[in-house]
This record gives sequence, C-alpha cells and structure tokens, in this order.
Amino acid sequence: MRADNNPRLQWPNKRPVAVSLTFDVDAEAGLLGDSPSFARRLTSLSEGRFGVTRGVPRILELLRRHKIPATFFVPGYTAQQHPHLVEMLLKEGHEIGHHGHMHLRSDKVSAEQQSEEMQLGLEALAKAGAPKPAGYRSSSWELTPETFELVLANGFAYDSSCMGDDRPYYEQWNGASILEIPVHWSLDDWPMFGWSIDNGGNFTAPRALFDSWLAEYESARRDGRHTSFTMHPEVIGRAARFEQLERLVERMVGDGDVWFARLDEVAKQVAPQLQQVAK
Repeated sequence: MRADNNPRLQWPNKRPVAVSLTFDVDAEAGLLGDSPSFARRLTSLSEGRFGVTRGVPRILELLRRHKIPATFFVPGYTAQQHPHLVEMLLKEGHEIGHHGHMHLRSDKVSAEQQSEEMQLGLEALAKAGAPKPAGYRSSSWELTPETFELVLANGFAYDSSCMGDDRPYYEQWNGASILEIPVHWSLDDWPMFGWSIDNGGNFTAPRALFDSWLAEYESARRDGRHTSFTMHPEVIGRAARFEQLERLVERMVGDGDVWFARLDEVAKQVAPQLQQVAK
C-alpha cells in the first residue's frame, strides 16, 4: 500500500493539482515544551503569543478572501491558553488536527510521556470545542514506534509527520500502517526564518519563500500530485513574509483549477484510491 505503486491520483472535478495550506499553532507551547525555563523568558513567550494575536488573524483573512479551507494543528496547551482560538478556526470552516499537548519531541521523552502527551492534547482540544481530530502531526516531525502505535490506537485517519514520498502513501512500521500525507523541511517556513537567541537560525530573504514554494507547486502541477505547505503563525505572520505567502496564494488561485483542500479531505479522497491499488 505504498504511493509508488499507484497511478496518478485523481482529484475532484478532474482538477490537475491538489494543494493544502497547513499551520502549526505552536505559540507558547513550542517554547515551554523545549524547556520549562522559558516560563521565565517573557520576551520569548511573547514571540510565541504573536502567532495567535497577529499571525492567525492575518492568515484567516487571506483564507477567507480566497475561500480556501486549511488545516491547523493545535497543541493542547495552545488551546488552553487561547480558548477563543479553536472556536475561531471552526467558525471559519477549518480543520483542527492534533499536535501534542506541550509540543514535546517524541524521541526525547519516555513512552509514558508520549502517551500522556497524546491524551492531554485530545482532552484539551475536546474541552475547547473541537471535534475529534482526524489527523495527527508529531511535534518537530519526529515519530517513534510508541507514538506510531498511539496514532493507530486512537483511530486517526491520517498522519502528517513523515517524508517517505512526495505523494500521499501508507507509512509502515512493524506490520502496521497509517495513511501518510507527507511533509518536508523545504516546504516549511521554520528552516527559512526560524531563529532563537540560543541556537541562532536563519533570516532568509522573504522572497525566497515565494520562489522555492512556487517551484514546488509547479512541479506538483506537472506531476498531477498533492503537495502541502507547513507554516507557523509566529513565523509566517510577520508582515514581510506574509506578503510572500499572499503572492503565492494569489498565483495559485489565478490558475483557476487548483483543488485547495484540508488534509482530512485529502485523506478521504486518496485512501480509497490507494487501497484499490493495493488489492
């Protein structure tokens, strides 16, 4: 049940390409999950908070303007700290996916902590009013065997953490499999722009995002495949960078035949096709 066995996947209304815009709303959880010491670092926490107070509203306005549905992966702690966030996203018709609770990296914590991270995230999203998430995205895109099993045990329809193909496929481990809607660092805003006082990072020219992501979109269009872009509101929400996202979206919308879809919609579209090929 691997994507390299399938013919060209089909999209609704014979659209030639499928695109998903996805946003990881890490906010303060992205910092506190890295180290509890961030509880005393008010400047750092304020940058995480920027993602919700400025980044998300900018993103929602852009999506609303072009009638594009998107997927937002929300850590449980973010939902707790910003109780209006989940309601706002649902009101706009967007999908909310599971992204842990404190954004703990699975490979750096115990199996028990991984289980707790999964459960607390589910509980916080439910308390905030979100339906049971169809999809899971691991913190920092690192799955372990334990988390893989938790994804299956909790009945997620898809995972979006792995990089084994540039098309939807079935990720396999120890005889089990999960529908994978793959990601890649080159399609993430963090490697381009993420920076911290502790570890440094990059301040790439904003236009590089448009150039590199447009190239990905055009290759996906030639292949007739699906591609997804991953963004963080505290990163892409900065005005100069956001302008490049606007340019990209307007370029894709201008083609007039892109299927913009939430990841849960992509999963529903491709799962039967991949399963048919596997028979």
